[in-house]
Amino acid sequence: MITIVDYDAGNPRSIINMLHYLGHRAELTGDPDKVAKADRLILPGVGKFDWGMQRLHDKGLSAPLDEAVKRGVPMLGICLGAQLLTRGSDEGQLPGFGWVPARTVAFDRARLDPRLKVPHIGWADTDWNKNHRMAVDTPEARYYYVHSFHIACDDPATELCSTQHGYRFTAGVERDNVFGVQFHPEKSLSFGMAVLTRYAGL
Repeated sequence: MITIVDYDAGNPRSIINMLHYLGHRAELTGDPDKVAKADRLILPGVGKFDWGMQRLHDKGLSAPLDEAVKRGVPMLGICLGAQLLTRGSDEGQLPGFGWVPARTVAFDRARLDPRLKVPHIGWADTDWNKNHRMAVDTPEARYYYVHSFHIACDDPATELCSTQHGYRFTAGVERDNVFGVQFHPEKSLSFGMAVLTRYAGL
């Protein structure tokens, strides 16, 4: 069973629909007890960093999530969910979970061509670091992104994948049982299906 954490951030139903289509059992829950006992977790999310962390605190989900990750439960963060895996963000003041040695930073507009807009929205070619368990062996992999902030890793070894928007940046992270992707697999057609299949098989 894959447990998708419900904290009113985005539309996790599309993730469940894709998992069911792929033949995997999945449930959506905001129940802290179910989260604490989960075998495998997905933390989705769309929105601002502090708002997301505060919602998890308010719903009593942050402590069960931390306990689950520390006992080795696989965790996949998606979009905002991936950013919450880091220790904090330029977007707010609240600390993140800090499971990945990284920080979430704003796009450096000084490095961007003026014709490139923020937020970064649309499809982008993405390169996987083959040294990671979560790496997907998909030729010409393209994924759908919607974001104004991205993850900056302390240690390059934690970078799972990368892409470009004016400059190269980290598009995914992996550390032990914690994984995160900035793009939306549930919006990325067959490429996204391959990512969720990979995660479900770890």
